Amino acid sequence: MRGSTHTFILEGVDAAPCRVEAAVINGRTPRTTVVGLPDAAVREAVDRVQAAMEVSGLKYPEGRVTINLSPASHRKEGPSYDLPIAIALMLAGGMLDRAARSRAADCLFAGELRLDGGLAAITGGVAMADLAARSKVGTVILPFESAGVAALVGGVRVLSATSLLDVVQHLAGGQPLPPAEPMRLLRGSADVDLADVRGQALPRRALAVAAAGWHNLLMVGPPGTGKTTLARCLPGILPPPSPLETLEMARVASVVGAVPSRSRPFRSPHHTASAAAIVGGGARPRPGEITLAHHGVLFLDELPEFARPALEALREPLERDEVRIARAGGRVCFPARVLLVAAMNPTRSGHGRPGSDGSLHRLSGPLLDRIDLHVEVPSVPIRMLSGEGHGQSSEVVRKRILTARRMQRNRQGGVLNGRLSSRQLDAWAVMRPGAEAVLQRSVEDLGLSARAWDRLRRVARTLADLDELDVIEEAHVAEAVQFRWLDRS
Repeated sequence: MRGSTHTFILEGVDAAPCRVEAAVINGRTPRTTVVGLPDAAVREAVDRVQAAMEVSGLKYPEGRVTINLSPASHRKEGPSYDLPIAIALMLAGGMLDRAARSRAADCLFAGELRLDGGLAAITGGVAMADLAARSKVGTVILPFESAGVAALVGGVRVLSATSLLDVVQHLAGGQPLPPAEPMRLLRGSADVDLADVRGQALPRRALAVAAAGWHNLLMVGPPGTGKTTLARCLPGILPPPSPLETLEMARVASVVGAVPSRSRPFRSPHHTASAAAIVGGGARPRPGEITLAHHGVLFLDELPEFARPALEALREPLERDEVRIARAGGRVCFPARVLLVAAMNPTRSGHGRPGSDGSLHRLSGPLLDRIDLHVEVPSVPIRMLSGEGHGQSSEVVRKRILTARRMQRNRQGGVLNGRLSSRQLDAWAVMRPGAEAVLQRSVEDLGLSARAWDRLRRVARTLADLDELDVIEEAHVAEAVQFRWLDRS
Protein backbone atom coordinates (compact mmCIF):
# COMPACT_ATOMS: atom_id res chain seq x y z
CA MET A 1 0.00 0.00 0.00
CA ARG A 2 1.05 3.56 -0.62
CA GLY A 3 0.39 6.98 0.83
CA SER A 4 1.75 10.49 0.24
CA THR A 5 1.69 13.93 1.80
CA HIS A 6 3.01 17.34 0.82
CA THR A 7 5.57 19.45 2.67
CA PHE A 8 8.37 21.85 1.71
CA ILE A 9 12.12 22.17 1.22
CA LEU A 10 13.76 25.32 2.54
CA GLU A 11 16.04 26.91 -0.07
CA GLY A 12 17.55 30.06 1.38
CA VAL A 13 14.53 31.91 2.74
CA ASP A 14 12.13 30.48 0.15
CA ALA A 15 10.22 27.21 0.14
CA ALA A 16 10.04 24.66 -2.65
CA PRO A 17 7.44 21.85 -2.82
CA CYS A 18 8.34 18.40 -1.52
CA ARG A 19 6.31 15.18 -1.73
CA VAL A 20 6.64 12.54 0.98
CA GLU A 21 5.77 9.06 -0.32
CA ALA A 22 5.50 5.94 1.80
CA ALA A 23 5.17 2.37 0.58
CA VAL A 24 4.54 -0.70 2.79
CA ILE A 25 5.24 -4.23 1.55
CA ASN A 26 3.69 -6.81 3.87
CA GLY A 27 5.26 -10.18 4.53
CA ARG A 28 8.81 -8.91 4.32
CA THR A 29 11.38 -8.50 7.08
CA PRO A 30 10.45 -5.34 9.03
CA ARG A 31 12.73 -2.53 7.95
CA THR A 32 12.35 1.18 7.24
CA THR A 33 14.41 3.01 4.63
CA VAL A 34 14.40 6.74 3.93
CA VAL A 35 15.58 7.82 0.47
CA GLY A 36 15.73 11.14 -1.34
CA LEU A 37 18.93 12.77 0.02
CA PRO A 38 17.91 12.95 3.71
CA ASP A 39 20.34 14.32 6.29
CA ALA A 40 20.91 12.70 9.69
CA ALA A 41 17.98 14.55 11.30
CA VAL A 42 15.59 13.25 8.61
CA ARG A 43 16.84 9.68 8.90
CA GLU A 44 16.35 9.87 12.67
CA ALA A 45 12.72 10.85 12.02
CA VAL A 46 11.85 7.15 11.75
CA ASP A 47 12.61 6.61 15.44
CA ARG A 48 10.75 9.74 16.51
CA VAL A 49 7.72 8.85 14.39
CA GLN A 50 7.63 5.28 15.68
CA ALA A 51 7.78 6.38 19.32
CA ALA A 52 5.18 9.15 18.80
CA MET A 53 2.75 6.78 17.04
CA GLU A 54 3.08 4.16 19.76
CA VAL A 55 2.42 6.59 22.62
CA SER A 56 -0.54 8.00 20.65
CA GLY A 57 -2.15 4.57 20.28
CA LEU A 58 -1.37 4.32 16.57
CA LYS A 59 0.18 1.22 15.01
CA TYR A 60 3.39 1.55 13.04
CA PRO A 61 3.12 -0.36 9.72
CA GLU A 62 4.59 -3.85 9.67
CA GLY A 63 6.76 -5.14 6.86
CA ARG A 64 9.25 -3.37 4.64
CA VAL A 65 8.66 0.39 4.66
CA THR A 66 10.20 2.74 2.10
CA ILE A 67 9.89 6.51 2.53
CA ASN A 68 10.79 8.66 -0.48
CA LEU A 69 11.32 12.42 -0.31
CA SER A 70 10.79 13.91 -3.75
CA PRO A 71 12.42 15.57 -5.63
CA ALA A 72 15.36 13.30 -4.82
CA SER A 73 17.88 15.77 -6.28
CA HIS A 74 17.38 18.26 -3.40
CA ARG A 75 18.90 17.66 0.02
CA LYS A 76 16.36 17.43 2.87
CA GLU A 77 17.40 18.81 6.25
CA GLY A 78 15.91 19.14 9.70
CA PRO A 79 13.13 17.57 11.75
CA SER A 80 10.21 19.32 10.03
CA TYR A 81 9.57 16.15 7.96
CA ASP A 82 8.45 14.15 11.03
CA LEU A 83 4.76 15.02 10.75
CA PRO A 84 4.36 14.52 6.97
CA ILE A 85 6.23 11.19 7.24
CA ALA A 86 3.91 10.04 10.04
CA ILE A 87 0.76 10.94 8.07
CA ALA A 88 2.11 9.29 4.90
CA LEU A 89 2.83 6.10 6.86
CA MET A 90 -0.70 6.00 8.26
CA LEU A 91 -2.15 6.49 4.79
CA ALA A 92 0.07 3.71 3.45
CA GLY A 93 -0.82 1.43 6.37
CA GLY A 94 -4.56 1.86 5.82
CA MET A 95 -5.14 3.58 9.17
CA LEU A 96 -6.86 6.56 7.47
CA ASP A 97 -9.82 6.19 5.10
CA ARG A 98 -10.41 7.63 1.65
CA ALA A 99 -11.96 10.84 3.01
CA ALA A 100 -8.89 11.45 5.15
CA ARG A 101 -6.69 10.79 2.14
CA SER A 102 -8.63 13.45 0.21
CA ARG A 103 -8.28 15.99 3.03
CA ALA A 104 -4.54 15.31 3.33
CA ALA A 105 -4.08 15.90 -0.40
CA ASP A 106 -5.09 19.54 0.05
CA CYS A 107 -2.71 20.20 2.96
CA LEU A 108 0.91 21.08 3.53
CA PHE A 109 2.31 19.44 6.68
CA ALA A 110 5.39 20.25 8.73
CA GLY A 111 6.34 19.65 12.35
CA GLU A 112 8.87 17.99 14.61
CA LEU A 113 7.51 15.12 16.68
CA ARG A 114 8.43 14.67 20.32
CA LEU A 115 8.57 11.21 21.85
CA ASP A 116 5.34 11.89 23.77
CA GLY A 117 3.46 12.51 20.51
CA GLY A 118 3.52 16.30 20.83
CA LEU A 119 4.59 18.70 18.10
CA ALA A 120 7.55 21.06 18.42
CA ALA A 121 8.22 24.27 16.49
CA ILE A 122 10.00 24.30 13.15
CA THR A 123 11.78 26.96 11.11
CA GLY A 124 10.55 28.37 7.81
CA GLY A 125 6.84 28.54 8.59
CA VAL A 126 6.37 31.84 6.75
CA ALA A 127 8.08 30.52 3.63
CA MET A 128 5.90 27.39 3.82
CA ALA A 129 2.68 29.42 4.03
CA ASP A 130 3.83 31.57 1.12
CA LEU A 131 4.44 28.41 -0.92
CA ALA A 132 0.92 27.24 -0.11
CA ALA A 133 -0.54 30.56 -1.23
CA ARG A 134 1.41 30.44 -4.50
CA SER A 135 0.56 26.78 -5.12
CA LYS A 136 -3.16 27.24 -4.39
CA VAL A 137 -2.98 24.70 -1.56
CA GLY A 138 -5.95 25.15 0.71
CA THR A 139 -4.51 24.42 4.16
CA VAL A 140 -1.24 24.51 6.08
CA ILE A 141 -0.93 22.42 9.26
CA LEU A 142 1.85 23.46 11.62
CA PRO A 143 2.78 23.13 15.30
CA PHE A 144 1.12 25.69 17.53
CA GLU A 145 4.40 27.56 18.16
CA SER A 146 5.01 28.01 14.40
CA ALA A 147 1.47 28.59 13.15
CA GLY A 148 1.05 32.14 14.46
CA VAL A 149 3.86 33.64 12.40
CA ALA A 150 2.86 31.61 9.30
CA ALA A 151 -0.66 33.04 9.61
CA LEU A 152 0.79 36.47 8.74
CA VAL A 153 0.75 35.34 5.11
CA GLY A 154 -2.53 36.20 3.45
CA GLY A 155 -4.52 33.96 1.15
CA VAL A 156 -3.93 30.67 2.99
CA ARG A 157 -5.62 28.89 5.90
CA VAL A 158 -3.16 27.98 8.66
CA LEU A 159 -4.22 25.42 11.27
CA SER A 160 -2.34 24.87 14.51
CA ALA A 161 -1.81 21.47 16.15
CA THR A 162 -0.29 20.46 19.45
CA SER A 163 0.09 16.72 18.84
CA LEU A 164 0.11 14.03 16.19
CA LEU A 165 -3.21 12.70 17.48
CA ASP A 166 -4.81 16.14 16.90
CA VAL A 167 -3.81 16.01 13.24
CA VAL A 168 -5.06 12.43 12.81
CA GLN A 169 -8.44 13.27 14.35
CA HIS A 170 -8.76 16.32 12.10
CA LEU A 171 -8.06 14.28 8.95
CA ALA A 172 -10.42 11.52 10.11
CA GLY A 173 -13.29 13.99 10.36
CA GLY A 174 -13.30 14.23 14.13
CA GLN A 175 -12.25 17.28 16.16
CA PRO A 176 -11.17 19.96 13.65
CA LEU A 177 -7.92 21.84 14.20
CA PRO A 178 -8.33 25.50 15.21
CA PRO A 179 -7.27 28.25 12.77
CA ALA A 180 -4.09 30.00 13.85
CA GLU A 181 -4.30 33.62 14.93
CA PRO A 182 -1.69 35.83 13.22
CA MET A 183 1.12 36.61 15.61
CA ARG A 184 1.01 40.08 17.08
CA LEU A 185 4.31 41.69 16.14
CA LEU A 186 5.68 44.07 18.73
CA ARG A 187 7.54 47.25 17.90
CA GLY A 188 10.78 47.67 19.84
CA SER A 189 11.85 51.02 21.21
CA ALA A 190 14.89 52.82 19.81
CA ASP A 191 18.06 52.38 21.85
CA VAL A 192 19.07 56.05 21.70
CA ASP A 193 17.23 59.25 20.82
CA LEU A 194 18.96 61.91 18.75
CA ALA A 195 18.09 64.43 21.43
CA ASP A 196 20.54 62.61 23.71
CA VAL A 197 23.46 63.23 21.34
CA ARG A 198 25.52 66.27 22.25
CA GLY A 199 26.92 68.36 19.41
CA GLN A 200 27.88 66.57 16.16
CA ALA A 201 25.71 68.68 13.86
CA LEU A 202 27.26 67.33 10.64
CA PRO A 203 27.00 63.62 11.58
CA ARG A 204 23.41 64.19 12.71
CA ARG A 205 22.68 65.72 9.31
CA ALA A 206 24.35 62.74 7.62
CA LEU A 207 22.10 60.35 9.56
CA ALA A 208 19.02 62.18 8.31
CA VAL A 209 20.29 62.03 4.72
CA ALA A 210 21.10 58.32 5.04
CA ALA A 211 17.63 57.54 6.42
CA ALA A 212 15.78 59.71 3.89
CA GLY A 213 17.41 58.29 0.77
CA TRP A 214 18.71 54.90 2.01
CA HIS A 215 22.36 55.92 1.58
CA ASN A 216 25.24 53.93 3.09
CA LEU A 217 27.24 55.88 5.66
CA LEU A 218 30.81 55.80 7.00
CA MET A 219 31.73 57.76 10.13
CA VAL A 220 35.41 58.51 10.88
CA GLY A 221 36.57 59.94 14.18
CA PRO A 222 38.68 59.40 17.31
CA PRO A 223 37.50 57.00 20.03
CA GLY A 224 34.75 58.25 22.31
CA THR A 225 33.22 60.80 19.94
CA GLY A 226 29.85 59.02 19.73
CA LYS A 227 30.03 57.08 16.45
CA THR A 228 28.34 53.99 17.89
CA THR A 229 25.74 56.10 19.68
CA LEU A 230 24.91 57.90 16.46
CA ALA A 231 24.55 54.61 14.61
CA ARG A 232 22.13 53.30 17.23
CA CYS A 233 19.95 56.37 16.67
CA LEU A 234 19.32 55.40 13.05
CA PRO A 235 16.52 52.82 13.58
CA GLY A 236 14.62 55.48 15.54
CA ILE A 237 14.49 57.90 12.59
CA LEU A 238 13.82 55.37 9.82
CA PRO A 239 10.20 55.22 8.62
CA PRO A 240 8.27 52.17 9.88
CA PRO A 241 8.38 49.16 7.53
CA SER A 242 5.56 48.61 5.07
CA PRO A 243 3.35 45.50 5.41
CA LEU A 244 5.34 43.79 2.65
CA GLU A 245 8.65 44.65 4.33
CA THR A 246 7.30 43.40 7.66
CA LEU A 247 6.36 40.08 6.07
CA GLU A 248 9.81 39.75 4.46
CA MET A 249 11.47 40.47 7.81
CA ALA A 250 9.24 37.86 9.44
CA ARG A 251 10.22 35.35 6.75
CA VAL A 252 13.92 35.82 7.52
CA ALA A 253 13.31 35.62 11.27
CA SER A 254 11.25 32.46 10.78
CA VAL A 255 14.05 30.76 8.83
CA VAL A 256 16.62 31.32 11.59
CA GLY A 257 14.21 30.64 14.45
CA ALA A 258 14.11 34.23 15.74
CA VAL A 259 11.09 36.14 17.04
CA PRO A 260 9.68 38.46 14.32
CA SER A 261 9.23 42.14 15.11
CA ARG A 262 7.67 45.21 13.54
CA SER A 263 10.87 47.17 14.18
CA ARG A 264 13.62 47.35 11.59
CA PRO A 265 16.54 45.10 12.58
CA PHE A 266 19.85 46.49 13.80
CA ARG A 267 22.73 44.03 13.44
CA SER A 268 26.23 44.76 14.77
CA PRO A 269 28.59 41.82 14.17
CA HIS A 270 32.02 41.74 15.83
CA HIS A 271 34.98 42.62 13.62
CA THR A 272 36.31 39.04 13.94
CA ALA A 273 33.30 37.70 11.97
CA SER A 274 34.16 35.69 8.88
CA ALA A 275 32.94 36.35 5.36
CA ALA A 276 30.43 33.50 5.69
CA ALA A 277 29.12 34.99 8.94
CA ILE A 278 28.66 38.40 7.29
CA VAL A 279 27.14 37.51 3.91
CA GLY A 280 26.10 33.90 4.53
CA GLY A 281 27.50 30.64 3.25
CA GLY A 282 28.90 27.38 4.48
CA ALA A 283 28.70 23.89 3.00
CA ARG A 284 24.93 24.13 3.51
CA PRO A 285 24.36 27.86 2.98
CA ARG A 286 22.85 29.76 5.87
CA PRO A 287 21.85 33.46 6.04
CA GLY A 288 24.53 35.87 7.20
CA GLU A 289 24.33 39.12 9.16
CA ILE A 290 23.50 41.11 6.03
CA THR A 291 20.38 38.99 5.50
CA LEU A 292 19.41 39.13 9.18
CA ALA A 293 19.55 42.94 8.78
CA HIS A 294 17.21 42.85 5.74
CA HIS A 295 15.21 46.12 5.57
CA GLY A 296 17.23 47.40 8.53
CA VAL A 297 20.69 48.56 9.57
CA LEU A 298 23.96 46.63 9.33
CA PHE A 299 26.48 48.39 11.58
CA LEU A 300 30.16 47.55 11.16
CA ASP A 301 32.20 49.11 13.95
CA GLU A 302 35.98 49.31 13.56
CA LEU A 303 35.57 48.77 9.82
CA PRO A 304 39.28 48.30 8.87
CA GLU A 305 39.61 45.54 11.49
CA PHE A 306 37.23 43.25 9.58
CA ALA A 307 38.92 40.62 7.44
CA ARG A 308 39.53 41.75 3.88
CA PRO A 309 37.52 38.85 2.34
CA ALA A 310 34.53 39.75 4.55
CA LEU A 311 34.61 43.37 3.40
CA GLU A 312 35.05 42.52 -0.27
CA ALA A 313 32.18 40.03 -0.06
CA LEU A 314 29.88 42.98 0.73
CA ARG A 315 30.44 44.69 -2.60
CA GLU A 316 27.94 42.77 -4.73
CA PRO A 317 25.17 42.54 -2.07
CA LEU A 318 25.33 46.31 -1.54
CA GLU A 319 24.70 46.81 -5.26
CA ARG A 320 22.12 44.05 -5.85
CA ASP A 321 20.31 44.00 -2.47
CA GLU A 322 20.76 40.22 -2.41
CA VAL A 323 23.39 37.55 -1.76
CA ARG A 324 23.90 34.80 -4.34
CA ILE A 325 25.79 31.76 -3.10
CA ALA A 326 26.81 29.03 -5.54
CA ARG A 327 27.68 25.53 -4.35
CA ALA A 328 28.13 22.22 -6.15
CA GLY A 329 24.60 21.25 -5.13
CA GLY A 330 22.98 24.40 -6.50
CA ARG A 331 22.50 28.12 -5.94
CA VAL A 332 20.86 29.96 -3.06
CA CYS A 333 19.72 33.58 -3.02
CA PHE A 334 19.30 35.49 0.25
CA PRO A 335 17.66 38.95 0.45
CA ALA A 336 20.04 41.67 1.65
CA ARG A 337 18.47 45.11 1.33
CA VAL A 338 20.33 46.85 4.13
CA LEU A 339 21.42 50.31 5.13
CA LEU A 340 25.15 49.93 5.79
CA VAL A 341 26.56 52.12 8.55
CA ALA A 342 30.25 51.79 9.35
CA ALA A 343 32.56 53.47 11.84
CA MET A 344 36.33 53.65 12.13
CA ASN A 345 39.15 55.55 13.79
CA PRO A 346 41.27 57.76 11.51
CA THR A 347 44.34 55.66 12.40
CA ARG A 348 45.05 52.61 14.54
CA SER A 349 46.22 54.89 17.33
CA GLY A 350 42.86 56.65 17.17
CA HIS A 351 44.13 60.09 16.14
CA GLY A 352 45.78 61.83 13.21
CA ARG A 353 45.08 62.26 9.53
CA PRO A 354 42.83 59.49 8.13
CA GLY A 355 44.90 56.65 6.74
CA SER A 356 48.28 58.23 7.51
CA ASP A 357 49.41 54.90 9.02
CA GLY A 358 48.08 52.81 6.12
CA SER A 359 44.96 51.61 7.93
CA LEU A 360 42.75 52.73 5.04
CA HIS A 361 44.56 50.34 2.72
CA ARG A 362 42.33 47.58 4.08
CA LEU A 363 39.36 49.35 2.47
CA SER A 364 39.30 48.99 -1.29
CA GLY A 365 38.27 51.81 -3.57
CA PRO A 366 35.27 49.86 -4.96
CA LEU A 367 33.97 49.30 -1.42
CA LEU A 368 34.32 52.98 -0.50
CA ASP A 369 32.59 53.89 -3.77
CA ARG A 370 29.54 51.97 -2.54
CA ILE A 371 29.32 54.15 0.57
CA ASP A 372 27.57 57.38 -0.34
CA LEU A 373 28.37 59.39 2.78
CA HIS A 374 31.80 59.79 4.41
CA VAL A 375 31.59 62.07 7.42
CA GLU A 376 34.01 63.16 10.13
CA VAL A 377 32.92 62.76 13.74
CA PRO A 378 35.20 65.11 15.69
CA SER A 379 35.70 65.39 19.42
CA VAL A 380 32.90 67.27 21.16
CA PRO A 381 33.80 70.52 23.00
CA ILE A 382 33.48 70.35 26.78
CA ARG A 383 30.86 73.11 26.82
CA MET A 384 28.52 70.83 24.82
CA LEU A 385 29.16 67.88 27.11
CA SER A 386 28.02 70.01 30.04
CA GLY A 387 24.52 70.23 28.63
CA GLU A 388 24.53 72.77 25.81
CA GLY A 389 23.97 72.17 22.14
CA HIS A 390 21.18 69.59 22.12
CA GLY A 391 19.62 69.03 18.70
CA GLN A 392 16.27 67.85 17.44
CA SER A 393 14.73 64.64 18.73
CA SER A 394 14.41 61.47 16.64
CA GLU A 395 10.64 62.05 16.32
CA VAL A 396 11.13 65.52 14.79
CA VAL A 397 13.78 64.27 12.37
CA ARG A 398 11.61 61.28 11.41
CA LYS A 399 8.79 63.60 10.33
CA ARG A 400 11.15 65.43 7.95
CA ILE A 401 12.35 62.10 6.60
CA LEU A 402 8.77 60.93 6.03
CA THR A 403 8.13 64.08 4.00
CA ALA A 404 11.22 63.41 1.87
CA ARG A 405 10.16 59.79 1.39
CA ARG A 406 6.72 60.94 0.30
CA MET A 407 8.28 63.13 -2.40
CA GLN A 408 10.35 60.17 -3.63
CA ARG A 409 7.31 57.90 -3.70
CA ASN A 410 5.25 60.43 -5.66
CA ARG A 411 8.06 61.01 -8.14
CA GLN A 412 9.62 57.58 -8.66
CA GLY A 413 7.33 55.00 -7.08
CA GLY A 414 8.90 52.53 -4.67
CA VAL A 415 12.52 53.26 -5.64
CA LEU A 416 14.46 55.28 -3.08
CA ASN A 417 17.14 57.77 -4.11
CA GLY A 418 19.96 55.54 -2.92
CA ARG A 419 18.88 52.84 -5.42
CA LEU A 420 18.31 55.01 -8.50
CA SER A 421 20.03 53.84 -11.69
CA SER A 422 21.96 56.20 -13.98
CA ARG A 423 19.02 56.44 -16.39
CA GLN A 424 16.61 57.17 -13.55
CA LEU A 425 18.95 59.84 -12.21
CA ASP A 426 18.98 61.50 -15.63
CA ALA A 427 15.19 61.72 -15.44
CA TRP A 428 14.65 62.60 -11.78
CA ALA A 429 17.85 64.26 -10.50
CA VAL A 430 17.25 67.44 -12.46
CA MET A 431 19.87 70.13 -11.68
CA ARG A 432 20.18 73.78 -12.32
CA PRO A 433 23.03 74.60 -14.76
CA GLY A 434 25.18 76.00 -11.95
CA ALA A 435 24.69 72.88 -9.86
CA GLU A 436 25.78 70.61 -12.73
CA ALA A 437 28.89 72.71 -13.25
CA VAL A 438 29.80 72.38 -9.56
CA LEU A 439 29.34 68.61 -9.78
CA GLN A 440 31.58 68.27 -12.86
CA ARG A 441 34.32 70.40 -11.37
CA SER A 442 34.23 68.50 -8.05
CA VAL A 443 34.45 65.08 -9.71
CA GLU A 444 37.41 66.21 -11.85
CA ASP A 445 39.26 67.81 -8.93
CA LEU A 446 38.80 64.80 -6.64
CA GLY A 447 39.42 62.20 -9.36
CA LEU A 448 36.21 60.32 -8.54
CA SER A 449 34.89 57.31 -10.44
CA ALA A 450 31.77 57.12 -12.58
CA ARG A 451 30.07 55.27 -9.71
CA ALA A 452 30.90 58.14 -7.35
CA TRP A 453 29.45 60.58 -9.92
CA ASP A 454 26.10 58.84 -9.64
CA ARG A 455 26.33 58.61 -5.86
CA LEU A 456 26.85 62.36 -5.61
CA ARG A 457 23.75 62.89 -7.72
CA ARG A 458 21.75 60.51 -5.50
CA VAL A 459 22.81 62.32 -2.33
CA ALA A 460 22.09 65.72 -3.88
CA ARG A 461 18.63 64.45 -4.88
CA THR A 462 17.96 63.44 -1.27
CA LEU A 463 19.19 66.80 0.07
CA ALA A 464 16.77 68.56 -2.27
CA ASP A 465 13.95 66.30 -1.08
CA LEU A 466 14.72 67.17 2.54
CA ASP A 467 14.36 70.82 1.52
CA GLU A 468 11.14 69.88 -0.34
CA LEU A 469 12.50 71.11 -3.68
CA ASP A 470 11.99 69.49 -7.08
CA VAL A 471 15.20 70.84 -8.66
CA ILE A 472 18.71 70.31 -7.26
CA GLU A 473 20.46 73.55 -6.33
CA GLU A 474 24.19 74.35 -6.18
CA ALA A 475 24.09 74.15 -2.38
CA HIS A 476 22.81 70.58 -2.53
CA VAL A 477 25.68 69.49 -4.79
CA ALA A 478 28.22 71.29 -2.60
CA GLU A 479 26.86 69.57 0.50
CA ALA A 480 26.90 66.18 -1.26
CA VAL A 481 30.59 66.72 -2.07
CA GLN A 482 31.19 67.66 1.56
CA PHE A 483 29.92 64.20 2.53
CA ARG A 484 32.73 62.58 0.48
CA TRP A 485 35.14 63.45 3.30
CA LEU A 486 37.68 60.69 2.66
CA ASP A 487 37.95 61.65 -1.01
CA ARG A 488 38.57 65.25 -0.04
CA SER A 489 41.08 64.22 2.65
